[in-house]
Amino acid sequence: MASVMAVDVVVMAAGKGTRMKSRLPKVLHRLGGRALLQHVLDTAAVLQARRVVVVTGHGAEQVEAGVMSRNQAALEFVRQEPQLGTGHAVQQAAPLLPDDGVVVVLSGDVPLIQSDTLHALINASGGDKLALLTIAFDDPTGYGRIVRDPSGTVRAIVEQKDASEQQRQIREVYSGILAAPAKQLKTWLTRLDNRNAQGEYYLTDVVKLAVADGVPVVALPTDDAAQVAGVNSPLQLAELERAYQLRIARGLLEQGVRLADPARLDVRGELRCAQDVEIDVGCVFTGQVELGEGVRIGPHCVIGNARIAAGAVIHPYTHIEGGASEGERVEVGAGALIGPYARLRPGAKLGEEVHIGNFVEVKNSTLAAGAKANHLAYLGDAQVGARVNYGAGSITANYDGANKHRTVIEDDVHIGSNCVLIAPVTIGAGGTVGGGSTISKNTAPGALTVGRARQASVPGWTRPSKNAAKKP
Repeated sequence: MASVMAVDVVVMAAGKGTRMKSRLPKVLHRLGGRALLQHVLDTAAVLQARRVVVVTGHGAEQVEAGVMSRNQAALEFVRQEPQLGTGHAVQQAAPLLPDDGVVVVLSGDVPLIQSDTLHALINASGGDKLALLTIAFDDPTGYGRIVRDPSGTVRAIVEQKDASEQQRQIREVYSGILAAPAKQLKTWLTRLDNRNAQGEYYLTDVVKLAVADGVPVVALPTDDAAQVAGVNSPLQLAELERAYQLRIARGLLEQGVRLADPARLDVRGELRCAQDVEIDVGCVFTGQVELGEGVRIGPHCVIGNARIAAGAVIHPYTHIEGGASEGERVEVGAGALIGPYARLRPGAKLGEEVHIGNFVEVKNSTLAAGAKANHLAYLGDAQVGARVNYGAGSITANYDGANKHRTVIEDDVHIGSNCVLIAPVTIGAGGTVGGGSTISKNTAPGALTVGRARQASVPGWTRPSKNAAKKP
């Protein structure tokens, strides 16, 4: 039945979030590399919602701009000014909701709600019932209590400040998430009042209005506290971040990934792993990362927007920072060895069995199979052939102060230590550049090229001393 029902989503994102103690609107604080609100919108996209209406208020322009660029489907925004309660928030969205759908109400600061839970809630509503997502807490302080009659039928939600002592003993609480037939919900919203302890228009009052109208109210319990956890403070955000990361870690472990410590993993994007991948402690993954079969990631690596092929080893403290576009994504070939303390920047494309060692930086460059740069080197805007050996301390001087230029190092070249290759320049196949050379002209294939000042020695030279310098 749910598959044929039109679903419209309302996301409440108007709150100030005073307890966050930040100038940034609460729903834009990040969890797992994405704004809290973005998590909710991504889940709404999985529901294939017909319309997604975001209710903004505090920092509205910043909130709207913060999520518009990341959403392919058009979002609709309405403003809640001033903020007079959750019922008042949904009232602002009501004119945009067609009468023939099921409305799912979500909170922009409850980021980990899952689409399968929402599908179950929509099924529970069935298009003709008010469905509430509920959970039982040992300490329900602060939450609206689910009040049932002796038969177990839901009769009302009573907010903490309006609850009697007896009602405050109830452990089952409202999560803040509901699904309701749009036509009835819009009617109930017009009948809300603010005669309560907080002087606000409570969305939860739609329950007693539904009961009064003879519309069945059903509760869908969940035992997953993380799914319904809201963020109101930096502490809660940190706690939810750990819950989120542990969820990801468990999923990876179930796929066969070996994690040295599931509690010391941070995925702030999407991480896809083939068979027999090993990840050590303290690693951070951002953007889109793919790890091929048998890849090993050493401790404390930061890897973003990268595709790492089978058998590659990323040694400790390596920083890989690819760009979001395909051209800027970092690619590491099969069997490559990277690090420790290496840096691969956007556009680095490394072939099979490439070695990039400690304190080597590669930017917008391709290295063919078997090329090696093992120590203290820079390769920027370069095309490096197969089996090239690139010496310690050598750099490509790719920037002339206005424009970037490319360096081409053909197959089987040997670049000595402490060389400067001034682009644009081509080093011919099989050639050798002597250590300490500055090369500004193309070299012939197979040639030895040396470009450095002639060595000179001054016999009997005396180094200046401090005492001698003080004599008149």
